[in-house]
Amino acid sequence: MSDMRESGRTIPVPAGGWASGPVLLSELTTEDLAALLDGTPAVALIPIGSTEPHGPHLPLATDALLSEECCRRAARALRDRGIAAVVAPTVSYGVTHYARGFRGAIGVRAETLLALLHDIGGALLNDGFAQVAFVNNHLEPEHVAVIERAVESLSAERGPACVSFPNHLGKRWGRTLTDEFKRGNCHAGRYEGSLVLATRQELVREEVARYLPSLDVSLSDEIRKGGSVTFHGIGMDRAYTGAPAEATREEGEKSYARLVEMIVTEVTEKLAEEGDNTSRGQIPT
Repeated sequence: MSDMRESGRTIPVPAGGWASGPVLLSELTTEDLAALLDGTPAVALIPIGSTEPHGPHLPLATDALLSEECCRRAARALRDRGIAAVVAPTVSYGVTHYARGFRGAIGVRAETLLALLHDIGGALLNDGFAQVAFVNNHLEPEHVAVIERAVESLSAERGPACVSFPNHLGKRWGRTLTDEFKRGNCHAGRYEGSLVLATRQELVREEVARYLPSLDVSLSDEIRKGGSVTFHGIGMDRAYTGAPAEATREEGEKSYARLVEMIVTEVTEKLAEEGDNTSRGQIPT
């Protein structure tokens, strides 16, 4: 058995075992999981997405696919740092109001999602995980607010170190992402298209995407204006904005690297019960 020192802590790493085993919780047996949880502090990464339109070129499952890939990569990165991590089954439905009027916009009520996330997180903690981390790529504000409420509830009940929400909407991490993401015109555009190309290229209608004109509609600007926001109402008549034709696998790989850094950093900060003492979205100084 070897070990790694992380933030002043010594974390045991068994030779082989969980470090080289499946990263998906669903692929473990009950005895596999018992051995993992009995051997070392472990983290469960919970991918969260939506089922909603992403233009004529990306699948309805885009947000869920991105969260799953972020979690898989982050789980491997955490294992490389000596932290046992697995990826829980994906929560593929979210609060989805902006896409109403399009086929495939299949959402749930905020109260339903809150109860589901609270119950899943609590059950994983009851099973023996040291921390659950919510990893989300559906950025509708009400949906994100529900995740934050679930985090607050679990933190109050179980302690702040047991739950994290790496959130790239804040300045700490959002500033590291692409220009299109920072402009807010990134729904099914170059940013998300690149991420899907880098994980499930066969699901991208590239013959469609290459002919889609760029659309300069910023969702974040429209949200700041207030009022009811819908894709149809702000001119996203094909359920996309940004530049789908400019998406590349190379950009997707770079974005995944930044998203994984975010997840690994926030998970390890919580495990060590130390951080930079800044609130979410505040630039560290």
